Amino acid sequence: MKIVITGGTGFLGLNLARAIIKRGTMAGPSGRQEEVDGILLFDQVIPDRLPDGLDSRVTMQAGDISDRDTVFALVDRDDISVFHLASVVSGGGEKDFDLAMRVNLDGGRHVFEAARARNGLPRVVFASSVAVFGGSAMPKVVGDTTKQTPQTTYGLTKAIGELMVNDYTRKGFFDGRTVRLPTIFIRPGKPNAAASSFASGVFREPLNGEECVLPVRTDVQMALLGYRNAVAGFVGLHEAEGAAIGDDRAVVLPSGTYTVEEMIEGVKRVAAANDITLGPITVRPDPAIEAIVAGWATHSEAPRAEALGLPNDESLDRVIQDYIDDFMPTH
Repeated sequence: MKIVITGGTGFLGLNLARAIIKRGTMAGPSGRQEEVDGILLFDQVIPDRLPDGLDSRVTMQAGDISDRDTVFALVDRDDISVFHLASVVSGGGEKDFDLAMRVNLDGGRHVFEAARARNGLPRVVFASSVAVFGGSAMPKVVGDTTKQTPQTTYGLTKAIGELMVNDYTRKGFFDGRTVRLPTIFIRPGKPNAAASSFASGVFREPLNGEECVLPVRTDVQMALLGYRNAVAGFVGLHEAEGAAIGDDRAVVLPSGTYTVEEMIEGVKRVAAANDITLGPITVRPDPAIEAIVAGWATHSEAPRAEALGLPNDESLDRVIQDYIDDFMPTH
């Protein structure tokens, strides 16, 4: 079978591809385990060479997710699954409404229609976010049944995508599943336009000996999930029996809640244990970022994910150590 990952050369997309390569098989449209003979990583920009941890089964293609013909050409087999991760992120969506609608909304519908056009019931896993929650009536603890009241354009497009996945599945167009993500950390590389980017930067930059400038106060709380268990959540939800998911296909992934101060203390502990000298951390609040972050859910419950066996992190320190082991091998 073939796997298509949109947003495939991003951090989560690449780690998802590596996990699938390691597994070797995935549940096909028939429900049986099938050998994965091809993985297509589709993204706006692709690297010059195949990233580490991938093999000849993996190909990359650059293109525009909002171009219908391009997307339909990606989904070119009946024995296929699609992981739809491509998205304009939160901060970028607030700055450019039209871009967010074109990429997130129009692009998402192209992916769903391309899967619908195949014979059988291909599995489609859509990456959503706890940004679908918000507003003055949002409860302190959100979960699978919390009303969606997004307060960002990004959250709006994710909420619409979730409802589309539910209805396309109800209509028998494809077998959809939605992974509702908290903030994922620790992402290597450079900061991106996401308002949550600092939740990786507070670890990454100091561990690399660089200054981290925090755009929020240290008492701000964040719901976080480590990248290893985020990938496990995508794979686990793809592999789950449809009947076990039910008619609401959106599943909140487990997470932990930490203040920025706890993040700082955590990176200090783990750095000391690894004999790493940290770069400085400077608090310089950005009102625009603080306004976005203030509207996010900080605590969640995930009973459906837990019932499906989707994992949570052992601890904050464990994720920091994983990052050092995976991305700083010569520290």
